[in-house]
Amino acid sequence: MRRFSGSWIFIIIILLIDLYVFQAVKLTAQTATPKIKFIVYGLYWAVSAVVVITLAVMPYINLDNWPKNFRTYWMAIIIGLFLSKALTVIFLVADDLRRVLQWGGGKLFYQYVQGEPFKGAGISRSVFMSWLGLAVGGGLMAAMMYGFVNKYRYQLKKVKLNFPNLPEAFKGLKLVHISDVHSGSFTDKKAVEHGVKMIMAQEADLILFTGDLVNDHASEMNDYTEIFARLNAPMGVFSTLGNHDYGDYRQWSSEDEKQQNLERLKQMQANMGWRLLMNEHVVLEKQGQQIALLGIENWGAKANFPKYGKLNEAYAGAEKYPFKILMSHDPSHWDAQVRPEYSDIDLTLSGHTHGMQFGVELPGFKWSPVQYVYKQWAGLYEEEKQKLYINRGYGFIGYPGRVGILPEITLIELV
Repeated sequence: MRRFSGSWIFIIIILLIDLYVFQAVKLTAQTATPKIKFIVYGLYWAVSAVVVITLAVMPYINLDNWPKNFRTYWMAIIIGLFLSKALTVIFLVADDLRRVLQWGGGKLFYQYVQGEPFKGAGISRSVFMSWLGLAVGGGLMAAMMYGFVNKYRYQLKKVKLNFPNLPEAFKGLKLVHISDVHSGSFTDKKAVEHGVKMIMAQEADLILFTGDLVNDHASEMNDYTEIFARLNAPMGVFSTLGNHDYGDYRQWSSEDEKQQNLERLKQMQANMGWRLLMNEHVVLEKQGQQIALLGIENWGAKANFPKYGKLNEAYAGAEKYPFKILMSHDPSHWDAQVRPEYSDIDLTLSGHTHGMQFGVELPGFKWSPVQYVYKQWAGLYEEEKQKLYINRGYGFIGYPGRVGILPEITLIELV
């Protein structure tokens, strides 16, 4: 019943937004011929009707029975249309507020409902704001559609990190950092395999994976274990768990079934030759010198993200090593616990944010909506002697694409 009510509330919101945006469509099309108006209006409401019908029937059908590609892209288009129209509304509301102040609410309401052109100095502004709102909203939708082709466009980021306390034997050590595979979202094995080949082409000494191998279910890896088992490095392949790996976002018939799913995921990583670190550390040795690699379960400082990680357990015994690397999926862990309580952890590697799979990155400038939630969200951050690197994610989830923030393979060289 709650699911039913929630879906209809969302449908009503969408219809209200559609009605509001339609006023802008009418205003911008007011000089068009009747035939053009009929086509434009018809297309607008036809798309809206299909979206509403889809949302109305969703509570009564099992989406898992839909073809995966169709389900993924169609839901992304629906979300994209909603966000685009919501963005358009911002411009329309701003213009309506201006007109309310300029002309008075009664006259505005009458003209708005009747669809009459606004007379006086405000007409050009109203048409301009309508065009601007539709252009910005349409631009967002176009960008999201374009982003579909970027989801497997792996970007190699090369980073050199300088640490004065790094043992001599480890200077020049190369490690590949990947995160957030989300195998449950994949639909192209050859593209995924190409990314793995890119990783192996770096000839790194060490490969580190910082969580979210699946979306929910261990079985999502069935078609990809053979591909990711090809990852190997002289000093090993190590991994940690992310928030999605626990199956917390899926309904299970019992707690035992959920736990068995997690155990299968752990076994899969072992079968691939990965060493999963569960609140523990390992010692890496080279030419008689040693450093510590720590790995913890997911620990998030933000609401709704569990704190399974126990850094105190992973750290115990690692105090004596001169250099420490921590693998922790959620970057909010760095400010919340790592920096204030473990100032001798030199390098923390995280993922989790994906850079929201949407944003802008230019030389010396980067922006994504996710930065309003996460202070550290992509790339390198430094505070005093400690460093944090956040991988933008190998895979994707929810939106099957990338706009501006491409999937990442990070090659880190310690110097």
